[in-house]
Amino acid sequence: QVQYVESGGGLVQVGGSLRLSCAASGFTFSSYPMRWYRQAPGKEREVVARIESTGESTVYAASAKGRFTISRDNTKNMVFLQMNSLKPDDTAVYYCTARLGNYWGQGTQVTVSS
Repeated sequence: QVQYVESGGGLVQVGGSLRLSCAASGFTFSSYPMRWYRQAPGKEREVVARIESTGESTVYAASAKGRFTISRDNTKNMVFLQMNSLKPDDTAVYYCTARLGNYWGQGTQVTVSS
C-alpha cells in the first residue's frame, strides 16, 4: 500500500527556513517523479515543486522559485523540500506524493508568522 509520512513543519518567523522530509513506501520509489503540494486554509491544493525520478530535473511553481529546493534520496525512499525566505503566504499543510492513485499522507503544517 502506498504511504507517505511528512515531517519537518513548524512555526517560523518571516524570512526563516524549514526543511521538510517525506518518507515514501509501497511502490518503487526510484522509478517515479515526486511532488510537493500544499493546501492553505480555504484554498485548493496546489503543486509547489516536482523532481524527476533520478533527481536530475526539477520544476517549481512561480511562488516557490528561487526560495525552495526539492531533492530526493533514492537509497532511503525520501524526498525533501528546503524552504528559505519564508513568507506568510507559505502557511499551509504540505504533502508529498508520487501521484499514484489518490493516496495522501497526513501532511505537515507550516506556519509563517509576521
